[in-house]
Amino acid sequence: MTNTLPLPTLFGQSLSAASKASDLPTIDAKTQDLLQFSLTHLRTLQSRIASLSLFSPNENSEDIATRDLVYLLVPYVCAQVQDRVKAVERDERLASLTVAKNYLQSFLQLLDNYEIIPEDQVALYDRKVSNPGNRRELKIKQYQAEKDLRTRIETIRKRRNQRPITTSSDSATDFDLLSSLLPSATDEEEEDSSSTDDVLRETTLLLIRLFFSQAQTQLQNMNQELELLKSAPPSASTAMSREEDNDDRRGKHKESEENMWKLDTPTPKVGAGGPLLDEAGKPLQPFTILPSGAGDRARFQAQVFGPGHNLPTMSIDEYLEIERQRGKFISGGGPASQNAPTSSEQLALDAEMDGTLEGEDKAEVKRIKDENWARFTDENPRGAGNTMNRG
Repeated sequence: MTNTLPLPTLFGQSLSAASKASDLPTIDAKTQDLLQFSLTHLRTLQSRIASLSLFSPNENSEDIATRDLVYLLVPYVCAQVQDRVKAVERDERLASLTVAKNYLQSFLQLLDNYEIIPEDQVALYDRKVSNPGNRRELKIKQYQAEKDLRTRIETIRKRRNQRPITTSSDSATDFDLLSSLLPSATDEEEEDSSSTDDVLRETTLLLIRLFFSQAQTQLQNMNQELELLKSAPPSASTAMSREEDNDDRRGKHKESEENMWKLDTPTPKVGAGGPLLDEAGKPLQPFTILPSGAGDRARFQAQVFGPGHNLPTMSIDEYLEIERQRGKFISGGGPASQNAPTSSEQLALDAEMDGTLEGEDKAEVKRIKDENWARFTDENPRGAGNTMNRG
């Protein structure tokens, strides 16, 4: 059903579900249902975008249509929704957080490929500061830049006569703001207006820059949380299951040791054609490890006092012959190659074979070659390219 929906409708339904879930507690069952509904639509939207080839690595931001710019934010929305998926155990949270981090990294890589974010804004998040005072000052600058972007977005929205959305730090505001930029029937009717298209494009690009700033901050927080999760002790259920596995392993090891040193009553001898071991691995009849043949005994005995290294299996001449057959050696050269005629000399000799079809063909080839050379010398006289070291 979702494969037949238009892209704006599909994206709008996922944003609406994510916006509703942002106002509910994460552990609520209704919240998780909304999040799973949104994730399903977002994954379908990603596959639809890939099948339609809306974005190409050979394009830049100017080549993307204004109504398609908003779909650059699909990985960012996926990361926001995936980050709120319920995870009780440590391993579940670790896996969910890794998926959300991959979504954010793909979103940032997409923006880097299209060079949408200005260099000064990128440099603001690439700086690594170790001093706490400088780190605080950098955080203030990042917050001011994000606040300025929100103000500019609201200003442009007022120019479009859209209802202003209260600026806050929750996900609902961002989802509602993004949903208001999706193409609609009214936008299709106003598509001919260049001013409307320019305003919509400017708003979308500013929103992408705003989400870039938020994605950088969230990526840092995710990295810190991942480090804590990896260094944290396992949960009680996981530790209990591992302890049970260790107990089973120790029990089996102890049982195998007891069976190894246990003296059982000898079993009656089975015929020569019977099996050597039963299902439990116990021997049913005497057997020897080495074969009884005299030749095999001599071979094993000769290996006892053999060298500790591997002896060569072929001579140097045999090895060089195999390498020559593989084409590892360059043949030719020397006096024989020096005395052989060049390609031009061989062509002149072949052209002198009068009365033969091959000689006529070679003569024609030589005539064309001479004409091309004469034409080249006429167009490029000797010394024409010499500038006498004057550049």
